[in-house]
Amino acid sequence: MTPDQSLGQTSGQTPETTTEMTYGDAARLALAEEMRRDARVWALGEDVGRGGVFGQYAGLQAEFGAERIADSPISEAAIMGVAVGAAMAGTRPVAEMRISDFALCAVDELVNQAAKARFMLGGQVRVPLVVRQPMGIWPALAAQHSQSLEAWYTHVPGLVVVAPATPADNRGLLKSAIRSDDPVVYMEHKDLWKDTGPVPDGDDVLVPLGKARLARPGDDVTVVTWSGMVRTCVQAADDLAGQRVSAEVIDLRTLWPWDQDAVLASVEKTGRLLVAHEAVLASGFGAEVAATVSERLFGRLKAPVRRLGGPRMPIPYSPPLEAQARRTAADVARAVRGLMQ
Repeated sequence: MTPDQSLGQTSGQTPETTTEMTYGDAARLALAEEMRRDARVWALGEDVGRGGVFGQYAGLQAEFGAERIADSPISEAAIMGVAVGAAMAGTRPVAEMRISDFALCAVDELVNQAAKARFMLGGQVRVPLVVRQPMGIWPALAAQHSQSLEAWYTHVPGLVVVAPATPADNRGLLKSAIRSDDPVVYMEHKDLWKDTGPVPDGDDVLVPLGKARLARPGDDVTVVTWSGMVRTCVQAADDLAGQRVSAEVIDLRTLWPWDQDAVLASVEKTGRLLVAHEAVLASGFGAEVAATVSERLFGRLKAPVRRLGGPRMPIPYSPPLEAQARRTAADVARAVRGLMQ
C-alpha cells in the first residue's frame, strides 16, 4: 500500500487525474457539488453570504441565492435550532459555526436534540445535519478561538465526528457527511485552509466515513493522528527515517466511528503505538485509541502505548507562549524515539 491510500475503499468514481487545490477550496467545491446534485442541501450561518470568515463559502450565494446560502443572526443557538428543525423536516442543512469554540453556545440543540431525535422518536425521523466547526490553534487567536474539542463530541451517542487533514479528504469527507442521514460534527483545522494538495477529478468521488488513511508506511512504530497533526507526524516520520526509524502514520479521518481494524492491524505489525493530537492530552480522544489497543493487543506490544497531546492550559495570545501549547515534529520524533528504547 502506498502513502495517501485509503485503508478502506473509496466509493463513487476513482478518476486517475487530479487537480491541485487548497483545503478550503476543496470543501467549497464539495458543498457546491452537493447543492447542485440535491436541492435539499443548503447552508446557513453568520456571514456565509459574504463568503464566510475563511472564504469557505465564497461565490456560493451568487450561484445558489440567499435562500440556500442563508445569512443568519449572530446566534449559534438559533443557527443550530433552525438547522435541526429543518433537517427533521426533510432538508439537509450545513450549519456553519464559524469557530469550534462558538459552537458551545449551541450544545443543547446539537447534543440533546439532534443526536437523540432518531432514538427518542423510534426511528421515525432522522437528522441529516452537518455542523462545520473550524478547530485548532491559529496564530494569535488566543484562548477563546483556538480549542480542539473533538473528544467532547465522540462521547455523545448519535453523533458522527469527522476531522479531515488533506484537501482531497476535505472534499470527499464533506460530500459523504452531507449525504449521511445522521448528524455529523465536521471539524476543519483553521491552520489547514491554505494547504494545497491533489484532489481527484470527477464530481462524485466520496471518502467513506469511518475509514482511516495510510499517510506514511512504516515498520517500527505506529503513529495514529488526525487533523492538523497529520502533517506534523509525517514530517517527524520523514526526519526519523534518517535515523533508521521507520514510523507508520495513520490518519484516522473519522473519529467516530473510528477505524479500529486499521489501527490494530498496524500496531500488530509494529508492536508500538504513539497517539498524537493537538487537543489537550487529558481526556483527549487519544486515550480511547490507546486503551483499545492496550486491551486488544497487550501481549503483542513491544513497549507501553504512549500519548502525546497539548498541555492542559488555555491557548495564550503571546506567540512565544502559544508555541508552548503546540506539539511539533520534534516532539513527535522524541516520543517515537522513547518507544524504541
